[in-house]
Amino acid sequence: MHFALCTAYFAVLLVLAMYGLHRSHLVLTVLRHGHKLRALKEGVPALAAEGLDERLDLPHVTIQLPLYNEATVAGRLLDHVAAVQWPRGRLEIQVLDDSIDETRALVRRKVEALREGGIDVVYIHRVDRTGYKAGALDNGLRVAKGDLVAIFDADFLPQPDFLRAVVPHFMADPRVGMVQARWGHLNREHSILTRTQALMLDGHHLVENRARSAGGWLFNFSGTGGIWRKAAIAGAGGWQHDTLTEDLDLSYRAQLAGWRFVYRENVVTPAELPEDISAFRAQQFRWAKGTVQTARKLLARIMRAELSQMQRVEAFFHMTPHFAYPLMVFLSVLLLPALVLMPATDPKTMLMIDLPLVIGTTGSLAAFYAMAEAAQGRSRLGAFRQLPALLALGAGLAPHLTKAVWEGLHSMSGEFVRTPKKGTLQGRYRAAADLPMVEIALCLISSASVAASVETGHWFATPFAMLFAFGYGYVAFFVAYEQLARRKATPVRAAAGDGNDIGIVQAAGGALPAILTASATAQAPGSAAPSQQEAAA
Repeated sequence: MHFALCTAYFAVLLVLAMYGLHRSHLVLTVLRHGHKLRALKEGVPALAAEGLDERLDLPHVTIQLPLYNEATVAGRLLDHVAAVQWPRGRLEIQVLDDSIDETRALVRRKVEALREGGIDVVYIHRVDRTGYKAGALDNGLRVAKGDLVAIFDADFLPQPDFLRAVVPHFMADPRVGMVQARWGHLNREHSILTRTQALMLDGHHLVENRARSAGGWLFNFSGTGGIWRKAAIAGAGGWQHDTLTEDLDLSYRAQLAGWRFVYRENVVTPAELPEDISAFRAQQFRWAKGTVQTARKLLARIMRAELSQMQRVEAFFHMTPHFAYPLMVFLSVLLLPALVLMPATDPKTMLMIDLPLVIGTTGSLAAFYAMAEAAQGRSRLGAFRQLPALLALGAGLAPHLTKAVWEGLHSMSGEFVRTPKKGTLQGRYRAAADLPMVEIALCLISSASVAASVETGHWFATPFAMLFAFGYGYVAFFVAYEQLARRKATPVRAAAGDGNDIGIVQAAGGALPAILTASATAQAPGSAAPSQQEAAA
C-alpha cells in the first residue's frame, strides 16, 4: 500500500514538474533570442497615415465581427472598427450576427448609420448557429471581398492604426499567412480576479508567443485581434468546427501547409476580461476542451510532419497543458493519505532536496510571469505579489477543467458557449453554472491535509495544502454566490471585489509551483460546458 501510494504520488509530481521545466525553457528561449525579438517587435515598418487614401497598391481588407447576443458591446465595437485607418474603397466590414436577442435590431441600426457615412459594411444574420463562431466566419468568408481578413471578437477595441501596422507584413512576404497582435486589458485593475487573468494572458502573449516566434516554432492565432491572408485559410482547409478551438486548429493546419506566422507584441488591441468567476470558468472550460480536441485531431499528424524535433516538442507542450488539471485533482486527493502514511522528512533532507525543489519550481514560475510584466514596462514585483493568487486560482479551476479534459477526450465539437461581456450594461449577460459541490468537497479534503501536515511534521506540504484549500474554497464560494444572485436577478459584485475582500495565502511550498505551472496560464486560443448556458439576467 505504501509502495503504491508513493509510486502514484511521485509519478504525478514528475509529470507535472515536466511542464514546470517547460516554462523555464520558454523563459530561457526569450533570453537567448533577445536580439531577434527586438527586430520582430518592430516588424515591417508601418504605413504612413498621410496619403493612405491615394495609394493604389494596398490590398483589399475585410474585417469580420462575429457576434452572438452582444448588446452591451456591439455598438462600441462598430464605432472603433469604423475609425480604422484604411482606404474606404479597399475596406469591407462584415457583421456576422447570430444573435437571438435585441442585438440584431441594435446592430442593424448601427450598420445603416455607418453605410450612410460612406462605409462598406454588410450585415449577415444566420437563421441557425451551425458551426458556431467557425461557421459564422466561414459563411462570411464565402462572400468576403478582401484578400486579407481581420477578425475581432465583440469585446475588443481595434485601434485606428491596426491595419497600417500589420498589413505591410503581407505585402513584404507572400508566405505570411497570419499576423497576431497582442491582447490588452481594458479592466485589468477591476479586481484581484481580473489582475490574475491579465497576468495569465500576458504570460501567454509575452513569453509563450515571443519564444515560439523567435525559436521558429509553431504558434497560434488567438481567435481575435489578428489578420489572415484569405488564401492561407482556404489552403489549410478553411474554418472547421469539429473542435471548440477553431483558431488553434486552423493555425496548425495552415503552418503545416507551409504558411508563415508573425507575432507583433507592440501592436496591442484592448479587450474586456470576465469580471466574475462563473464567466471566467466557462471561458477556460471551452479553451481546455477545445485544445484537447485539437490535440486529438492533429497531434499525430504534427508528430509525423516534416518539422524539426524542437517544433514537435513545443507543439506537444502547446497542445497538452490542460492534462495537468486532472493530475492536480488526483494529487490533492492523494496528499491526505500520503501525509498520514508517509514518514516526515528529516531537516537535513528538507534542506538538501525539498528546499531546492521549492526554490527551483517557484523561481521558474516567478521568472515566467516577471518576464511578462517586464516586457510591457510593468514592475516585476507585481508578478511576485500576484503569484499566490494565480496559483490558487489554477488549483480552484482544476475540478471543472478536469471535466473539460474528459469531454475533450470523449467527444469532438460541442456547444460553443460565448463568454458574457459586461460592456456598458453591467449584469445584462451572465454565465450560468451548476453549484460547485466537487470544489466544496475538495476544499474540505485539502483543509484536512493542512491539519495533517502540521500534525505529522510535513512542513513543506503545509503551504502546498493551504493553496489547494484556498483555491477550491475561493472558486466554490464565488461560483455559488454568483449563481444564487443570478437566480434572484440581483446585481452581482465581481469576484474578490476591489481586491481587498479576500486574503491571499502568501506561501508556496513543496512541488506546488511545478504542479500549477501548466495550468496557471490562460491560453489565448479560443469555453464552457454545454450545461453552462448563459442567461440574460
